[in-house]
Order: sequence, then C-alpha cells, then structure tokens
Amino acid sequence: MSSLSIAAYFPFARMKVVEQAVHRQDGAAALIHLEPDRRCRPRCHACGEPAAGIHSQGYRRMLRDLALADTEVWLQVDYRKVWCDRCGKARVEQWSFADAGRRITRRLARYVYELRKVLTIAEVARQVNLDPKTVKAIDLHFLEHEFGQTDYENLTILAVDEIAVKKGHRYMTVVLDYLTGRVVWMGEGHKTQTLDGFFVGMSEEQKQALQAVAMDMWGPYLQSVQTHCPQAKIVFDLFHVVKAYGFVIDQVRRDEQRQADPQQRAFLKGSRYLLLRNAENLRDDQRHKLDQLLAANRTLSAVYILKDQLKAIYRYRHPPACRRALAQWRALAAEVDHPEMAKFIRRLQTFEDGIVNHCHYPIGTSPLEGVNNRIKVIKRDAYGFHDPRYFALKVKQAFPGRTSE
Repeated sequence: MSSLSIAAYFPFARMKVVEQAVHRQDGAAALIHLEPDRRCRPRCHACGEPAAGIHSQGYRRMLRDLALADTEVWLQVDYRKVWCDRCGKARVEQWSFADAGRRITRRLARYVYELRKVLTIAEVARQVNLDPKTVKAIDLHFLEHEFGQTDYENLTILAVDEIAVKKGHRYMTVVLDYLTGRVVWMGEGHKTQTLDGFFVGMSEEQKQALQAVAMDMWGPYLQSVQTHCPQAKIVFDLFHVVKAYGFVIDQVRRDEQRQADPQQRAFLKGSRYLLLRNAENLRDDQRHKLDQLLAANRTLSAVYILKDQLKAIYRYRHPPACRRALAQWRALAAEVDHPEMAKFIRRLQTFEDGIVNHCHYPIGTSPLEGVNNRIKVIKRDAYGFHDPRYFALKVKQAFPGRTSE
C-alpha cells in the first residue's frame, strides 16, 4: 500500500481528510473531502468555548483553498451545529481554517491580501480566479484589522495637508507623523470639522504631547489645531508660502502683459514658468530668456527678487531677527503697487507667528509631498476608490512609518 498522503497539506484542527478526487478531466481542479474528527470535542464558532453537545449534523459547504501547483483546490467540508451553553443557543462548530459564512479559507485570504500589496485588484482576481469584489472585500477585511484604528501613540510633531482625490474639488485631509513618516489618519474634506475628526479620538495627554504641527496657510486647519491643542506651535511650510506668493507673481505678470504694447506682449507671453520655477532648475536658454525678461520689466524684476528674499527668511533661526526680516520684506513688497501683493502682505501679517515658529521647529510638509506622489500611483488602481474608507486604509498601509532601531 502506498504511504503517500495529502493530509499533511491540510493540517486543520478537529478535521480530517477522508477523500480526494480530480474534479475536472484536465486536472485543473481538485476536490478534497473533509469531515469532523470525532475524537476531538467541537467548539462554538462564536465564543470559542467547547460545546456542550451536538445539536444537529449533515451540513456541507464548499470552500476555495490555496492552489496546489496549477491545480485549483476546493474543500468539501462536512460540519455540524453544536449546543453552546455560554451562548445559550445552537451554533455552527468552529473551524480552524476558515471563518463561518466565508467561502474561502483563511490561508487563501491571507495570500490574496499579500498579493494586493503589490498588484491591482484586477491582477489579483486573474491570478487566483476570484471575483474582483471578493478580492476587494478580503483586502478591506485585513486592512481594517491592521489599520482600522487610529494609533495616537508617541505623536509629538505632525504634518497636515490636503490631497485631491477626484476632479471637482474633492479633497481628503492627511495627517502624518513627521518624525516617522507614518500616515496616522485621513478624512474626507479639508474643513475645520474634518481635522476635528482626527483630534476627537485623542486623549488630553496625547493632545498635550503635541509640540508642533506643520501645515499650509489654511485657516480651517489652523482653527482646528488651536482649538484642540493650543500649546502646539503652528509652522507654516516654506513650499506653501512660496506657492501662495507664486499666485501673486502670476497675477502681476498677467496685468503687465495686458497693459503692454503688442511687441512687449509677445515677449511676455509664455513667461509664467520662467518666473515661477526655481532658477537652478532652468536650462541655459531659459535662464537667458529670464534675464532678458527681468531687464525689460522693472515690476516683474521686483516681484521675482522678492521671491528669493522670501525664501531666505526661512533660513533664520533667531525669532527676533526673523520678525525683522519679515517686516523689511513687507516694506519692500509694499512698493509694488498691485492689489494681489497688498492682499499677500496682509496675509503674511496674519500668519507671521507660523513663519517665525520655523526658527524653533525647522519642519514643513515636504514629507507629505512624497506621500502625495505615492498616492497618485495608488489612485491609478481606481477600482473601489470611490470608497474613501478603503482608499484611506490603502494609503495608511503604504506608509506604515519608519521603526526606531
């Protein structure tokens, strides 16, 4: 008699393999028949307690399992209902290899989840021959278990920013642990109430532990942070301050172009990115054209020089010196007679503390820019991402953070 057995590939507690068969002639599917091991006392699937006795039997279910080589494996499982004294009712007996009500084994579900870390839903569905909706449901189940609860432990410095998830001004707010790079939380929208949803789950001790929060000059975020943890220093990010000033440059350029004669207008046309881009990123021919542009237009030359001076303010590490530099910058900027410049000067005055706080905490939202780039890749796997919860969990999975050694 042959000693070969497939039982070792199905080491399921309280169950035994009683039969195997090739389910299709081409050998592409196998059927494994399992039944309860009567030497073992059954357990309740709901509470896990040993059952008081057998309530009824003769039930059967088909489950998908991990494939063996190129062969799809199906389990034909005979099972019973047991009486549970703790639950006070009849329950399906517990399986060690699958959850009650599911049509696949736990090890196949784990395999699908691991594949989803590197493949799209459609690719995984083709790989394991499952419906895409089933693949998404499996992925979501594991994600909820691993990342469903917000971990507020050891948070001291945060970065907060918004990301565009769909066209039509659909945004989500992202909160990042600045020190580890972990995406802590995501919520729909970019209003005060949105960020309030993050702070609601924090204890008072956890709120008091926050030292600084990096963000852009967005009033709703500022209001939420000041309400929930007023002791935390607000730090306005250099990138967003310069980006806001870039809008001023562009408006000045547009007005100068409208007021120019036809020859100058042709010269100014197409100069937007020359003015907004960092000088070190320009090609030689672009740099030459920029020099000509600045030499020909004093107003554009002034706003361009002010951009570099604004960046220089973020190099200060002594708060009084930083405030003096800001005051000097505002005085110089006021000489540019343009409504957008005047509006930006007032904005800087309102948010001055957040810029000066950079002296104490030289941080910004630049780590979130890397997150945004990765999120764009995640969004390409568009299936299911009309579900904000699923999308947020996928982002948290992609950014678990650096662990301290």
